[in-house]
Amino acid sequence: MAVVNFRTDERSERALAELTADGSTVSDAIRQALVDAVRLRRREAMRRESLEAAGNPADLAESRRVLAEMDELRAR
Repeated sequence: MAVVNFRTDERSERALAELTADGSTVSDAIRQALVDAVRLRRREAMRRESLEAAGNPADLAESRRVLAEMDELRAR
């Protein structure tokens, strides 16, 4: 495993203090924060893609077609 060093600033010090207030180690808090940051980034990307698709008439038509197909399959 890699060892990463970084310089904290005031903002990151406050964040680390909050993340370790429950007794977590700094390393555990940073590892979890990285995982959470990636999850949030992916969620935001999916949200943007969903908004784009919702505003695209061709995408909406395709979604409705697939939904109707799925409903038909489920009814069998």
